[in-house]
Amino acid sequence: MEHFYIITNQEKDDKLEVTNLVQKMLEENGKRVSMYVRQCILDGVSYTDAQTIPEDVDCILVLGGDGTLLQAARDVVEKEIPLLGINLGTLGYLAEVEKTGIEKAINQLIRGEYHLEDRMMLTGQVIREGKILEDTYALNDVSITRGGSLQIINFDIYVNGQFLNSYSADGIIISTPTGSTGYNMSAGGPIVEPKANLIVLTPICPHTFNTRSIILSAEDVVVVEVKPARDGRRLEVEANFDGSHRVLLQQGDRIQVARSEKTTGIVKLSEVSFLEILHKKMSGQ
Repeated sequence: MEHFYIITNQEKDDKLEVTNLVQKMLEENGKRVSMYVRQCILDGVSYTDAQTIPEDVDCILVLGGDGTLLQAARDVVEKEIPLLGINLGTLGYLAEVEKTGIEKAINQLIRGEYHLEDRMMLTGQVIREGKILEDTYALNDVSITRGGSLQIINFDIYVNGQFLNSYSADGIIISTPTGSTGYNMSAGGPIVEPKANLIVLTPICPHTFNTRSIILSAEDVVVVEVKPARDGRRLEVEANFDGSHRVLLQQGDRIQVARSEKTTGIVKLSEVSFLEILHKKMSGQ
């Protein structure tokens, strides 16, 4: 790797001390560095414009937290450039390099001591009256949740065109293995080894005894149809892609989710297994 692109969430590195350290270390070892610093967090605003990334970039270093890495993955998905997350936030599963280990990590990169993991992604389409309103990607999950008052969402689930179940719940999460340690885990869903290929459906606070997650093949196509409120009230529902891209929904809208042909390459420096990392995170170490 000779050319690196740095994406920094300045809310996590306000004086750019970490960013400047990373840039200095790379350049002192003969590497080229391009940079993008995001100065504020605005709903629907991308972390970077993929068109500004030079064609010969070998690796993108993302400084922030898991949320920064997820947004960056969606922004640069068409570039197919591997990402390395440097965690400047709190609890992180995706951004594997902690602030205290930055110098060691950069030295490993320089020496070529790394391997790449391809992580499965999802495509999500919002369909209204037969027309596609939104067509985008998610590395972690697509969630359908209430956007307003404490109201129950009624929705039907179809898999490969076959009716699966009806739910009355606060929402539902459609997750990749990578996203299993995110919103899915908080909602009581299973934790999945991130290199696996499957889709997890997890209802959010279902108003029924049927509270279990459902594991599907990675090749299955899931459709969620938003049904009218039982009391006739106007629904306030939204679809969220990786928690950062929101689309407001209406009753009758359908959200189709399937495995994407695109993957996200994650740079791995540590030989520590996912189970070891999981134990460390869950025990608060």
